[in-house]
Amino acid sequence: MARISFKSILTLLVAALLLAALPNVIRQFMQTGQFYPFSPQFFHDVLARLSGPGRLRFIFQPTVAILLGARDGVKDARAGAIPYLQALFSRGSDRRGLLRSAGVSIQNLVMIAILLDIISQYLIFHEVRPGAALLVGPVLIAIPYSVSRGLSNRIARRRMAKQG
Repeated sequence: MARISFKSILTLLVAALLLAALPNVIRQFMQTGQFYPFSPQFFHDVLARLSGPGRLRFIFQPTVAILLGARDGVKDARAGAIPYLQALFSRGSDRRGLLRSAGVSIQNLVMIAILLDIISQYLIFHEVRPGAALLVGPVLIAIPYSVSRGLSNRIARRRMAKQG
């Protein structure tokens, strides 16, 4: 019997919840003519999430992303790679591999971020807006991860250079 991974279950759960919310999204779009993530209400709701249930995730998720980025930055430095963001923007040929390595490192964390955003939306607003979950969750992870990966690479390379 095939073993189902945590990653697969998590991905299926997130996909099912996002798909279940789509009819409501379509209905709201038909009524208002606005796509929620590009509306003023979206920015108001993001601020409301900072004080509602789940607000600690705005601390924990970026912290975990920073730790994962630091780990991967040190690996990059040991491999002799240039800092992550610098490589991402300056080496077009390596871009796909860099994005893939970051995706592998933070895939579960991004899925958990999306899932927590879905849960917090439901608890605060009593509805789920998939577009917001797909934006807010990954942003809480991607930006701290990328910055941390690049900075830790630079720090590790300097330390290695001092040690000889």
